Formats: sequence, C-alpha cells, structure tokens
Amino acid sequence: MAMFKEFKEFAIKGNVVDLAVGVIIGAAFGKIVDSIVGDLIMPLIGALVGKLDFSNLFVVLGNAPAGTEMNLAALKKAGVPVFAYGSFITVAVNFAILAFIIFLMVKQINRLKKEAPVVPPAAPATPEDVMLLREIRDSLKK
Repeated sequence: MAMFKEFKEFAIKGNVVDLAVGVIIGAAFGKIVDSIVGDLIMPLIGALVGKLDFSNLFVVLGNAPAGTEMNLAALKKAGVPVFAYGSFITVAVNFAILAFIIFLMVKQINRLKKEAPVVPPAAPATPEDVMLLREIRDSLKK
C-alpha cells in the first residue's frame, strides 16, 4: 500500500506530467514534420534536382541474389548490404526542419516570458566604525 502511495505522489508531480505531455506532443509533432518533409519538401527538392526519389538512392555493397528486384526494400529483405544514402538525406532534412522549428518555438516562448522587473540593489549597510566616526564628527561640530 505504501508503494502505491509513493508511486501516486511520483506520477502526480508536475515534472512527470509535463514530461508525459511533452513526449506525446513530440511524437505527434514528429509525425507532422515527417509528413512535411516526405510529402512537401522532398518532392520539391526532387523536382528541382531531377525528379529523384531520395528514399530509393542507394549503392549495393554486395551481390544481389538472382531474381531480386533492384529496389531498396527488396534488397534489404534479401539481406543484401546497401549504402542507403537517400534515406540519410531524408532524415537529415527532417532533422534540420525539426531543429529550425524548435528554435523558432523556443525563441517565441522566450519572447513571451515576462521578464521580472529590475529591482535596484539595496544600498549596503554602513559599517559600524564609519557610523561611530560620523557620531564623533557630529558631536565635535556642536
């Protein structure tokens, strides 16, 4: 029973809930970015470069069995080692877009945060010996 109570306190803490929400939103956001890259940006880049499908850019590093289709999925299924640089290009573009979007989000969040008002520092307390000297000076002026 004590273990359940301890787990409940842990799970309800703000940091754990925030982390869970962040992971869920991050997963959904990752799918959106994948779609933007795969469905919008990469076809445009492919059209500019020569209508290439980047996901099928690869170099065969081994011997393909006879009758195997020369596409990435079939070669991988047959166990042929392939250097799939097209997939890397797609993932790199995906990462660059995601990093840029996160940069913009953090920049906006920092801009929206209200800065705490600047409070001037309090004057340091006058040392006791200075106070004593001032009292002596004032009493001598009388």
